[in-house]
Amino acid sequence: MSAGSVSLRREGALAFLTLSNPARLNAMTRAMWRELRALVAGLGADPALRCVIVRGEGGAFCAGGDISEYPSFRFEAASLREFHENEVWAALQALLDCPVPLVAQIEGACMGAGIEIASCCDIRLAGASSKFGAPIAKLGFPMAPREAALVHGAIGDTLARDMLLAAGVHDATRLYHAGFLLSVLPDAEVAAAAEAHAARIARLAPQTARMHKRTFAVLHHAVTGANTAPPEVEPVAALVATAYDYADSAEHREGIAAFLAKRAPDF
Repeated sequence: MSAGSVSLRREGALAFLTLSNPARLNAMTRAMWRELRALVAGLGADPALRCVIVRGEGGAFCAGGDISEYPSFRFEAASLREFHENEVWAALQALLDCPVPLVAQIEGACMGAGIEIASCCDIRLAGASSKFGAPIAKLGFPMAPREAALVHGAIGDTLARDMLLAAGVHDATRLYHAGFLLSVLPDAEVAAAAEAHAARIARLAPQTARMHKRTFAVLHHAVTGANTAPPEVEPVAALVATAYDYADSAEHREGIAAFLAKRAPDF
């Protein structure tokens, strides 16, 4: 059985969420999915936290699921459902629900579970040598429905169909042109670029970022059936009742006042 862990390190207004199973290119174990959910679930409680960088250890993002565990649960419907719905999707749901912006620092392999985790992030930066795919057709099973809907929404119809139907693996440039990546950088520059982008977000209005994240969350609900808005209402319309409650907030007043005074805002 492979060891693996997920860790969270705080550095001022930023945090680093690191997937660690380096012997298997950070492939996700069941324990890692549970750890990921638990760590992400608490991020919104800290008002001083403004951005999280999601990354892998040792030059890879995440190569997928840890296949060495699969024979112990994949061949029985109830345990397979438990894995996908209450472990994998629960962790992905926590990422989608996270009110703090998430920046994916993608290096090396971003496959299967890796592309699912990256699809939950708000901004994705990748190294030029990164590879993307979900070649599970070679393993004889499909991507779970909500996971497939998530990836399909993030990478687009053409690439999703090729990855899942033809086990296609694509380079960072292809994912950039598909709109999945914000930028492709030399491998040695990805970590610094991710931190710089996260720092840029952290300097901006945090309440505004969280309100935008709430809107993005209900849009994900419409695509995946995620539990981010009541299913009986039209998701975006459900936000309107409270959408303008920020009117008298200090952050709102400071942003406008700083612009009018031609100075940098202090959020």
